[in-house]
Amino acid sequence: MPILPIIPDMRCQVSRAMISLQSHKPHIKSRMEKIFMENQEVRIITLPPLRVATFYVYSEYPEIEVWGKLVTWAKAHGMWKTPPETRIFGFDNPSSSEGSPNRGYELWLTVGREIQADEQVKLKEFPGGLYGVLRCDVTTADPFDIIPASWQKLVRWLETSHYKLGKHQWLEEHLTRNEVGGQNFILDLYIPIVE
Repeated sequence: MPILPIIPDMRCQVSRAMISLQSHKPHIKSRMEKIFMENQEVRIITLPPLRVATFYVYSEYPEIEVWGKLVTWAKAHGMWKTPPETRIFGFDNPSSSEGSPNRGYELWLTVGREIQADEQVKLKEFPGGLYGVLRCDVTTADPFDIIPASWQKLVRWLETSHYKLGKHQWLEEHLTRNEVGGQNFILDLYIPIVE
């Protein structure tokens, strides 16, 4: 009978290595942090500069309303395409304030140089930046539960990583293309980071 090798649980090795390497051998520590981050499903991504058309709504449920504006405009301009041909990013702007159910949500649709601003849309140049990115699957859960929980997980990851919080824009990339907002969708959450 052949002898099978014992394969130890990688999480234990990573945890012990992280603890023992806190003060020395930074290149090994960095490699072990990368393994640990992969286990937490966080990817490090450099987002390139983007030219975007912006859409904005301030209301109790702004994501659904602003999504409708974006879809209407994108279809009328031949821009309702799947990633990576076009990308859609969003973020709270501003977050809700105490005593008010309303908040703002802004969506960005990547566009080429041929697109010009009009009465429905403004254009912005976003410089890009370094991000920690976490996938958020909202196909089987309540978005008002899973999205905040995923953001909390991403913030906890940042607190235990060697990265620091950046000053560039926090983002949610909308990976699915539903014509009606608020239904089964998948996001990538982008937390801005610096080394």
